[in-house]
Amino acid sequence: MSLEKIIDGIKQRIGEDCGLGAVVKFDFGDQGTVTLDATQIPNQVSESTTEPDCTMVISIDDFMAMADGSLDGVSAFMTGRLKVQGDMGIAMKLAAVMT
Repeated sequence: MSLEKIIDGIKQRIGEDCGLGAVVKFDFGDQGTVTLDATQIPNQVSESTTEPDCTMVISIDDFMAMADGSLDGVSAFMTGRLKVQGDMGIAMKLAAVMT
């Protein structure tokens, strides 16, 4: 899956204002990063390098599994498939926004 498809998918889920009020970076390792900047309206999703409040390190496959509901975020975190760096509260809010 390309980063462009991930960006489009996130944009569809969050709309113009997801209410998060923070910057979240999704780090897909060698496959790149995607940043959700929800500090402005409309929210911006891109490959920018804006300094994040929270970084979620995950493989694209696991990210897609979480997006389609076949992988629970808590399980992914507890088993090390998802690592959260920075503000854990933002990560928890993001779970509600992305469902």
